[in-house]
Amino acid sequence: MPDELLERLRRFHDHTFPGVQEQFQNLVTDGQHPTILFIGCSDSRLVPYLLTGTGPGELFVVRNVGAFVPPYDGSAGYHGTSAAIEFAVLNLRVSRIVVCGHSHCGGIRALYEEPPAQAKNLLAWLELGREAALPVQVTQEALRRTEQRAVVLQLERLMGYPMVREQVEHGAMTLHGWHYVIEEGEVYVFDVRTGEFVPASTASHSGTGPYAPYDDPIASPVFNEIDDSYRQLSTIGP
Repeated sequence: MPDELLERLRRFHDHTFPGVQEQFQNLVTDGQHPTILFIGCSDSRLVPYLLTGTGPGELFVVRNVGAFVPPYDGSAGYHGTSAAIEFAVLNLRVSRIVVCGHSHCGGIRALYEEPPAQAKNLLAWLELGREAALPVQVTQEALRRTEQRAVVLQLERLMGYPMVREQVEHGAMTLHGWHYVIEEGEVYVFDVRTGEFVPASTASHSGTGPYAPYDDPIASPVFNEIDDSYRQLSTIGP
């Protein structure tokens, strides 16, 4: 039986790599200097380089179920995502952090379901998104809202990292919340002023928040500002 994975590796070496060899050599000689930390869901349909039009050396990528950010205080245990955030900010000096969720996210849907009994780590991990879940019947609209709420939740949690907060408050770093709708090919970017996700195709920026360097101070967290349309549904049982 042919080894398809091996064949793919050989095609890369023999056909793809020769065309980019010089670029990779420069990245070895000069080192990597990405300006963007991309925190995305592990979903195979989310392809950061396609979305952003970037190439080797331009994105520092960390992916996990749900695109969740553990709290800085270590209460969620040791985790590679936290280490990646610290490395990106302190060592690579990135100037932008993107949190990218997406439509039809299995991790978000799992917030409303019971994970398999053997998935102990998954069960614990999902608690990082629990606050984004809504007390309503599970519909496509409810899932979409939960996906977006989860993105904002992670943006706010990023501000618990001292090195992130310091850079944001000094205007040296911006945070960007994205929600990628797979079937549309559209990324909706979070606008902190309106509390809404707007299509990138019509947006005036690539996402702001939750603490953008605006002149007008933000008096309270923006997490619940995207939920006005759900107030009438709050009495519906799960």
